[in-house]
Amino acid sequence: MRRWQRLRHPFRRAPHGSIIRLSPPEVLLLGFALLCAAGALMLWLPGSATRPLSWPEALFTATSAVTVTGLSVIDVGSDLTFGGQLIVMLLIQVGGLGFMTFAALTVLLLGARLPLQQQNLVRAALGEIAFSDIRKLIKLVIVFALLVESFGTALLAMRWVPEYGWPMGLWHSVFHAVSAFNNAGFSTWPDSLTQEVNDPLVNAVVTLLFIVGGLGFVVVSDIYRQRRWSRLAMQTKVVLLATFWLNLIATALLLGLEWSNPHTLGGMSDLFARLQAAWFQAVTPRTAGFNTLDTASLTDASTLLTMLLMFIGAGSSSTASGIKIGTFVVLLLTARAFYRNTEHPTVFGRSISQETVIKAITVALAGVLLVFLTLFGLTITDRDQSFLDLAFETVSAFGTVGLSRGITEDISLPGQLLLGLTMLLGRVGPLSVGYFLATRRARGVRYAKGEIQIG
Repeated sequence: MRRWQRLRHPFRRAPHGSIIRLSPPEVLLLGFALLCAAGALMLWLPGSATRPLSWPEALFTATSAVTVTGLSVIDVGSDLTFGGQLIVMLLIQVGGLGFMTFAALTVLLLGARLPLQQQNLVRAALGEIAFSDIRKLIKLVIVFALLVESFGTALLAMRWVPEYGWPMGLWHSVFHAVSAFNNAGFSTWPDSLTQEVNDPLVNAVVTLLFIVGGLGFVVVSDIYRQRRWSRLAMQTKVVLLATFWLNLIATALLLGLEWSNPHTLGGMSDLFARLQAAWFQAVTPRTAGFNTLDTASLTDASTLLTMLLMFIGAGSSSTASGIKIGTFVVLLLTARAFYRNTEHPTVFGRSISQETVIKAITVALAGVLLVFLTLFGLTITDRDQSFLDLAFETVSAFGTVGLSRGITEDISLPGQLLLGLTMLLGRVGPLSVGYFLATRRARGVRYAKGEIQIG
């Protein structure tokens, strides 16, 4: 009853201004849901599309944009007008930088006051728990994003303006820069970036944008402040090293798995083109969603590898999703500590707390359960589709990646609703889980220890 009262009256008056009564998880879920609905309404109204969009099409597209996924049941380039594409880009920007960032900015601009728990959630979402001034933190995040996106736009314009002219070339550059930095994967072309598979500039700029966006604001700010490896925080070192090795290993594996595939790398005669395509395909599942190779033509082994990379995702407090690379590393370190019979997992001469281990296990298990339940539902609603294709689509939705084997438009309406819910939970779920774990209350009663056999 109290929850419904808070939802009906989210603000209450106080001597120093209005205060939000909703809990942080309620703010996240309700805010993202309302943003998806508002975006769907704007896309559904006349003038946003070149053909009448059904409400499910508009809702799926808006949800995919807000959750920076990239899965689409329409052709963004041909089915949406310039206004519709602009709406999608703005939804990507808001969803990528985080709803809480813009919600906090809006509240502050309206003169309302954020209570301490909402300020803590904004800091946690951005990875800057110790930052005292919430206004300056929000300003730094937005300025950093705009600077990186502007830099990417300028470089991409060097390639596309001469080919498409100033209006279209500049728009393609802006749209793809915003989509890449926010790890959305939306493109104004129906085949994503497959036409640019041999272009070094486009490949380098786009991969740089979504890698920087996937590192997370806390990592980038730590690098900027410290500028020396020895001074970097443990979190920063873990994310940087894990990102490097995951990208390197994935590139090497894809080169080996796809080298003789005539539909992907095997169809390229130039060695540099193969290396470039393998690199792009290796880093894009972390959760960028662009592709320069036909995803449906990958071998089964490469498809499974891509699914693993999509499930892992990128850095915490970033524009990417998945269980996050820090979670994956903690799980590996915990397994190593168990096999070595050591009390705590360690890295860089520091031990990892039991609370962090429990958080990692909880987030990973929640991700596995969500993927299983979604895939289970899709095998019921879309029995005519290949199991591998459905599994790929499910993991892509959970990780808000946007890569697809070409079945998104053929998914049934119940299946699309299920995927939309998975995208939403994949985007906001880890933050909500993290909040509940971070604010757990100590119980007054302690129970005797018991043993359960494992393995």
